[in-house]
Amino acid sequence: MVETKFEELKISPEVMRVIKELGFSEMFPIQAQTISKLLAGKDIIGQAQTGTGKTIAFAIPIIERVNPTIPFVQAIILVPTRELAVQVNDEIRKFSKYKRVNTLAVYGGVSIEKQIEVLRRGVQVVVGTPGRVIDHLERRTLRLDNVQIVVLDEADRMLDMGFVDDIRTILESVPKHRQMMLFSATMPDSIQYLARDYMKEHEVVAVSKDELTVKDTEQVYCEVDYYNKIDTLKKVLEEDKVDSAIIFCNTKIGVDKLAYILHKMRYPAEAIHGNLSQMRRNKVMEEFKSGKVRLLIATDVAARGLDIKGVSHVINYNVPQDPKNYVHRIGRTGRAGHPGKAITFVTEKEREFLDGIEWYVNMKLKKVVYQLPPRTEQKYEPHEEHRHEQRNYRGGRSQQYHQSSRGPDRYALGKF
Repeated sequence: MVETKFEELKISPEVMRVIKELGFSEMFPIQAQTISKLLAGKDIIGQAQTGTGKTIAFAIPIIERVNPTIPFVQAIILVPTRELAVQVNDEIRKFSKYKRVNTLAVYGGVSIEKQIEVLRRGVQVVVGTPGRVIDHLERRTLRLDNVQIVVLDEADRMLDMGFVDDIRTILESVPKHRQMMLFSATMPDSIQYLARDYMKEHEVVAVSKDELTVKDTEQVYCEVDYYNKIDTLKKVLEEDKVDSAIIFCNTKIGVDKLAYILHKMRYPAEAIHGNLSQMRRNKVMEEFKSGKVRLLIATDVAARGLDIKGVSHVINYNVPQDPKNYVHRIGRTGRAGHPGKAITFVTEKEREFLDGIEWYVNMKLKKVVYQLPPRTEQKYEPHEEHRHEQRNYRGGRSQQYHQSSRGPDRYALGKF
């Protein structure tokens, strides 16, 4: 029998109290099929579309199984990005507030000394990126010999980002007799290899291929030319009455350029990618979550694992060349039962990538058409914060944008 309600689970009154306070009752399928098994100590590979509660699926068993009176790390969760480390850590804190489990997120880009100080005081759960966890292991500020539970969250992305050696090093540092949970939206062969080497009699809980994307997300594509991508984006933002959107570009340069142009068009947009400082990334995310910034222009790495409420649209300004990235991108909208819309801009040369996406998710995306006005020269006044760039950088960035915004050359901006 598979439980469908949280009340049917054998969990402590403290955790159930949090669940009731949050207003949760029905479990998502990945939760219903894994939580009881994880509470029983089984190794699990869980595959489910993004935005369907994978974090809660492993957070509850961890909170129930660690001992808050023992000041040693008993569970470690590995994630691909800093933003996801913070979000997972916050989720575990939320569910463990009546059990007083101490947690810590460790990631790069911030002071390691503060993390060391907290580790010395004693924590039961560590959520971290592989690189920073390795750093702590080498400094001997993190010991894993008391670990009972290991979680790889967004495992496919970590492997894509080249963390496989770090992950194996970390797995070699934990006791052999421990529980392992592996969660991912997609299931490439590399994950099967990890499971073969480090998991014992594991069970796979996987969705079918036609459920890789969230059913509450409307998925469409729009044929565009290089010269009218900006105008099409403007039409989408106006016609769809976009409240909050994440717009994906394939490169950091493309993200910066698009954010700059949207600023000139007086849209509240900000860029986020790996070259930004952690302080800047945190500020951008706070402004986006609060609604001060409506449009977040991002690369795949920067937006991986973001769980933000109220994202009405995901717009693929560039078609992702890897179909798995498409699944991850559109999972930022339509989360937790809320409706969302994913729009992919497709040029003639990108058509083959769209075909690959449709094959991978086993569905045909609906084609939509946005009627654009006749091509005319348009002039956009920059935001005040960008005016100094036009004054201070002679022959540099501002001149480049000024020249490319006149006549036919303006449409070259769509080429990124």
